[in-house]
Amino acid sequence: MARSFFSRLEGNSRGCLAFEPFFLIPYSMFATYATLYMYQLGISETNIGWITTISLIFQVFSSFISGYLTDRMGRKKALLYFDIFSWSVATLVWAVSQNFWFFLVAAIINGFQRVPATSFYCLLVEDTKPGDRTYIFTLLQIIGVIGGLFAPLGGLLVYEYGLVSGMRIMYVIAFVLMTFQFIGRHLTTRETEMGYRKMKETRELGLKQSLVDYSGAIHDILQSKGLLLIFSVYILFNFQTTLKTTYLSLYLADYLHIDDGIISLVPAISSLIMLLTLWLLTPRIPESAVYRSMMAGFALSVVSNIMLVFGPVNSLIWIGISTILAAIGMMISSPYLETAVANAIDDEKRAKIFSMLSVLILLFTSPAGIIGGWAYTLDPRIPIWLITGAFVGSYLLILMYRQSVKRIRVV
Repeated sequence: MARSFFSRLEGNSRGCLAFEPFFLIPYSMFATYATLYMYQLGISETNIGWITTISLIFQVFSSFISGYLTDRMGRKKALLYFDIFSWSVATLVWAVSQNFWFFLVAAIINGFQRVPATSFYCLLVEDTKPGDRTYIFTLLQIIGVIGGLFAPLGGLLVYEYGLVSGMRIMYVIAFVLMTFQFIGRHLTTRETEMGYRKMKETRELGLKQSLVDYSGAIHDILQSKGLLLIFSVYILFNFQTTLKTTYLSLYLADYLHIDDGIISLVPAISSLIMLLTLWLLTPRIPESAVYRSMMAGFALSVVSNIMLVFGPVNSLIWIGISTILAAIGMMISSPYLETAVANAIDDEKRAKIFSMLSVLILLFTSPAGIIGGWAYTLDPRIPIWLITGAFVGSYLLILMYRQSVKRIRVV
């Protein structure tokens, strides 16, 4: 099955995706418990929010310079160097963290992850045909889903060694596997043709003029109603992801009183449902129904989160149904949203437009951590309501975008 999936891939897309499990598997193991790890080490809900927000602020900065660094250094070098710095080094700091200041340092280091994010995005899609990008993003989603199946391994470590010691082991494992991925991917990919061109152009322009040129990408985005709408959906999607990643595990453990070991089953169940959705449902979605599929996915996500708010405490069945609906909703919306964003950006401007899009995303999502922390202290259900509101907004924006596309086609 894996061979048939990868047989259609060529060049950089094959090299990028082949090593991706070595990142996603350890990430899925520790991500579930990251907030609880901080909580167990005495970090308050509000300080957890501050750590998340500060990390996002540094991500804004790294997003702004990511386009320039990706063009200046080349896709491959920027990807290798900043992945090792923002992830390999950060996991080591997390592994030995003792208090707020350790987590703050790790958050700042990890905040530079936006540079390799832009580089990876360019390396993955630039030498591929637009028609193949949906397949690539779907396969990337599948790899992420399979990685989520390994989350219970983190639960086993927590069960065997306790939350804090188990997390320290997970972070060390993440350091080893992620570093292997970064080096392996670097050795099996090549610089893109656009990358060589941009390296030359950036050297000729210089730093100041290049940054001015990248700032002008904001103007390009604002001039296009279609880009504004689809980017707004992307921003809301990232906003809810930040809140959900930071507070869902805490909500399940602290408010719904779910055992720490059982919480690791949530991403595993989610991953299994996503795989079934990819196998049984996604192939049946015609190209003409892409926008309806995204809207249906957002609607299911709304229902899923409402269930978490109104469901009975400590009900595994209720949480299981909510997890299943969320997984289906994610799978029938996320790959199509990623493809819509990728195809909306011209290759010539990809690095700078994507870096500015990342800036816009982070400007709107940076307050998510502190807002979520403050809201959680008032009522643990409020962050879940904020996530629900983001999906409702996404549904309405996709409806507007769909109508806008129809008008363009008629004209």
